[in-house]
Amino acid sequence: MKKKSVIVLGGGPNRIGQGIEFDYCCVHASYALREIGYDSVMVNSNPETVSTDYDTSDRLYFEPLTREDVLSIIEKEKPEGVIIQFGGQTPLNLALSLEKAGVRILGTSPGSIDAAEDRKLFKELIDKLKLNQPPSGTAVECDGAIKIAHEIGYPVLVRPSYVLGGRAMEIVYDDEDLKKYMEKAIWASPERPVLVDKFLEEAIEVDVDAVSDGKKTLICGVMEHIEEAGIHSGDSACSLPPYTLSEDVINKIKQQTYALAKELNVVGLMNVQYAIKADIVYVLEVNPRASRTIPFVSKATGVAWVNIATKVIMGKTLDELGAKEVTPKHFSVKEAVFPFIRFPGVDPVLGPEMRSTGEVMGIDDTFGIAYMKSQIAAGQNLPLKGNVFISVKNKDKRSIVMITKKLHDMGFGIFATKGTSEALNHNDIPAKLVNRIGEGRPDVMDLIKNGELSMIINTPSGKKPKQDEISIRAGAYTHLIPLITTVSGAQAAVAGIEAVKKHELKVKPIQDYI
Repeated sequence: MKKKSVIVLGGGPNRIGQGIEFDYCCVHASYALREIGYDSVMVNSNPETVSTDYDTSDRLYFEPLTREDVLSIIEKEKPEGVIIQFGGQTPLNLALSLEKAGVRILGTSPGSIDAAEDRKLFKELIDKLKLNQPPSGTAVECDGAIKIAHEIGYPVLVRPSYVLGGRAMEIVYDDEDLKKYMEKAIWASPERPVLVDKFLEEAIEVDVDAVSDGKKTLICGVMEHIEEAGIHSGDSACSLPPYTLSEDVINKIKQQTYALAKELNVVGLMNVQYAIKADIVYVLEVNPRASRTIPFVSKATGVAWVNIATKVIMGKTLDELGAKEVTPKHFSVKEAVFPFIRFPGVDPVLGPEMRSTGEVMGIDDTFGIAYMKSQIAAGQNLPLKGNVFISVKNKDKRSIVMITKKLHDMGFGIFATKGTSEALNHNDIPAKLVNRIGEGRPDVMDLIKNGELSMIINTPSGKKPKQDEISIRAGAYTHLIPLITTVSGAQAAVAGIEAVKKHELKVKPIQDYI
C-alpha cells in the first residue's frame, strides 16, 4: 500500500534575499515528514542545494516553481497537502492561486498570509490588536506619494509591495528625491502600490522567530540587530539573546508576538520585525513563514525548530512534542558576508536594499568575544593595535567621542578629517588631522595605500554619498582594511577588541554551549 505523501515547495534558484537558509528548512521538513510516516515529495529547481540531492526526499521533482508545474505534480502525486512556508517568498506567492485551484495548503492559511502581506489588511490587524506601527500609506502615482510623505513627515521609507530582499527600497528625505523614485517606479499600479512608511531614525531593530500550533505559541529566539533600523535585516549583524534591550522591552516584544500569531491563526513558523525607539515597540512587518534567521536560531538555541514546526503543521501540538522556549546563557552573533571585494570601486555601504550573499556566526559566553568571532568568520579581522581613521557625519560626532576614547585608551593612534578631529580634540582625544581627497597631500588615500591604517570608521554623510567617501570605503575593501560604516557597528567592534585584549580568544565545540 502506497504511503501518504506531502509536497514541500522549495525556494528555487538562489538569489539575494532567498538562498540556502530556506534549503535548510526544506531539508529538515523532509526529514521530519519521514519521521512521522509520510513520503516527502520535494519540488525545487536548484542543483546547488541539499534539498535536490537524490536521497534527501522520497521523491524529487526538479521543476520550476510555477502554478502550472506545481499543479501538474499535485495531480500526479495526489498528496495529503502542500507545505509552502519553508521556501521563502517564492512558494508564498503561489499560495492563493494554489488554494483557488483546490489544493490543500498545510499550516498557516493563504488568507492569513495575505493579511500579513497586504498593507491595508495588515494595518487593520495592527489597529485591532492596539499595537504601534510607523505611520504609513500607499500610492500608485507621484502626487499621492508626496501627499502621504507630507502627512507623516520626512524621512520616509519607500518600496514596492510584495518584494524580496528589500529590492528597490530607499530612504527618501525630500520631495525631489521622492519624485525621482516614483518616476523610476514604472511597476507601480493599483495591484502593486508603492508603500510609503515613516522612517524611524536611530531605532533599534529586532527580529523574532516563533512557532505556533494554532493555539499555543513559543518564541524560538529574539535577535537584537547591531546596525540600527534602516539597514536591511539580512545585512545587519544580530545578537541572540539581545545585548542591550531591557527585560521589560523583551517581554513587550514577546507578548505582541503571541498576540499576532493568535490573530493570524499561525500554524508553523512566523517571523516578526520590530523597531524600538524611546522604549516604544513598533511592528514593522510580519511574515507567517520560516525566515532566513531560522537556521541561526536553531544553532544558537540547540533546538531543531523546523522539525517541530513541520510536525505542528501535520497536526501535532507543541505540548505533545514537549517543545519549550529556550533563552541561551551564551551569546550568538550572526554576521552577514558581503561580495564587495569582487566589485572594485563599488560603495560598500549598507542600506534598506539587501546586498549580502551569505552569513556566519560567532558563539561565546560574552557578547564582545562572540562578536569578534563573527567578524573573523566573515573575513573582517578587527585589529588589536595600530592606527584608526575616523570620519563621521555631523549627527554621529557626539556618539563617536566615547568610541574613539576607548580606542585611544587601548593604545590606537587616531587619524581624522577636519570636522571629526575638531570634535575629538575638544574632548581631549588627540587626533591627527588628515587631508580629504583633493585637499592636499598626504591625504587619506595615501594612508590607505601606504598600509598605515589598521581600521576605518566612516559613516556616510548626507542623503547622497560624496565621491571622496565612496573612494575611501572602496579603498578600504581593496586593501583589506576592516571598514565600519555605522556607529552601532563601531560600538560593537570596540566591545569586541576590548574583550579580546582582556580575555584570550578561545574556541570550543558548539555542543559545549548547548
